[in-house]
Amino acid sequence: MSLTQRILEAYRQRGDSMLSFLLKGNRRQAVIRAAVMIAIVALLDWRVEGNVFFGFLYLFPMLILGSRLQRWQLAIVAAGCTFLAEWLGPGHWQPHPGIPRDIFVFTAYFGTGLFAYESGRNRQLTLGHIQEMEQEVDLRRDAEQQLKILIESSPAGILTMDSAGKIIMANQAAHEMLRLEPDALPGWSIKSFLPPLASVPHGNQSTPSFRTAMQCYGRRRDGEVFLADVWFSSYQTRSGPRLAAMLVDVSEDLRDREEFSLHQLMAGSRLVVGAVAHEIRNLCGAIAVVQANLARNPALAANEDFQALGSLVEGLEKVATLELRQSSGTELGSVDLNAVLDQLRVVTEVPLRESDVVIRFESPPALPRVWADPHNLLQILLNLIKNSQRAVENEPRKEIAIRVGEEDGRVVVRVYDSGPGVAAPERLFQPFQRGAEATGLGLYVSRAFARAFDGDLRYEPGAREWCFALDLMACDDRASAAEPPPKANEHDQDPAGGRSHAVSRSAQPLA
Repeated sequence: MSLTQRILEAYRQRGDSMLSFLLKGNRRQAVIRAAVMIAIVALLDWRVEGNVFFGFLYLFPMLILGSRLQRWQLAIVAAGCTFLAEWLGPGHWQPHPGIPRDIFVFTAYFGTGLFAYESGRNRQLTLGHIQEMEQEVDLRRDAEQQLKILIESSPAGILTMDSAGKIIMANQAAHEMLRLEPDALPGWSIKSFLPPLASVPHGNQSTPSFRTAMQCYGRRRDGEVFLADVWFSSYQTRSGPRLAAMLVDVSEDLRDREEFSLHQLMAGSRLVVGAVAHEIRNLCGAIAVVQANLARNPALAANEDFQALGSLVEGLEKVATLELRQSSGTELGSVDLNAVLDQLRVVTEVPLRESDVVIRFESPPALPRVWADPHNLLQILLNLIKNSQRAVENEPRKEIAIRVGEEDGRVVVRVYDSGPGVAAPERLFQPFQRGAEATGLGLYVSRAFARAFDGDLRYEPGAREWCFALDLMACDDRASAAEPPPKANEHDQDPAGGRSHAVSRSAQPLA
């Protein structure tokens, strides 16, 4: 039992022992009891002979009525009791000499009633205040309990620190993150684990509170370094300034992000090197033809420098024909296209809005899943939107539309824009093309990514709008996602586009 509950119970017991008789029953019953008592006292005054004064007994009905009647009603009853005490008491009522005594008697009766009235009223008010206080204590206890459960069950580490950087409170997640035993963190300095957090100014009454976030490196108890996202705020208490912080270990996200960046770098590098090798092989083939024509001249054929030039061309061609395949670490599987489009909206909508470009996504709610690598698929769509953004930046109407639909068992994603179109569509996917500013190598890599999961990327010119169409293979959700669909024949794929006659299997950047 809490202290407030003990006080309330003691007050109730004391009040019941003092005024239990007076407060017993309702108002009507109290008035009847008081009337009966007044009648009994009046009867005693009338019947008993001698100088015995029973007028003091009128004080008891006044006590009873004081807890039930209003002040003006108590004054009327007190006047009536005074009249009965003078009329029926020893000696008869005398107008002049008895007036001072009647005033004293009336004052005694009325004061007794007022005492009972104020005592009952104060008791009721006190009981009401105590009950309200008890309810507030219960509500505060429930809120504290819910807050404690929330803090202890939170997967994020939660800490509170004083102005010296000493940890006051820490939840279980913070102990696990910093690798300490339960309830061992209070008393430690936050500088031992998160030095940047120890340098945060706590402020005072004259300075505003801090509410911000940062990313910093921390150190666990065993010396292991980790990366943490920290949300912290400062506040004031009677004991001084305090700092509250929430910690989330993002080391795994950092590792995943860096591994993904390395994977993208390696995949893109292989494609770029494949494109370079493709161009070198074409140039070597052209040089070889010219050399064969010049070799018909006997003077040049016997020249050692001319023969050395032929050897250099052959060596360069051998270097360009090295096996260049896409990394086998690319994982293809069943991908939710709507989820990828949601990620695309998060990445592109804000920058496009800042550039006054309107983008619309038109996708049916129910789409079949597609075979793809989600990261590469996102990179393809992002590259197409960036190209469209550059195409419309100088146009009066800046609009980009993403439309998704099903065609012949495949899912087609089309990226439309209000740009002027492409001057030379036949060279659009060729790497290192002349005059390429925003197309060429990026589109070459994007189409290579698409063909890696048996898709394709093509250009569709139109009368008023032009677009890129990304073909993706749809998969059945009921089928197993463990095995990707069969790829097209390597000899049928030409990532450079438009020059398949000069490309052999060894020159293909994709397997």
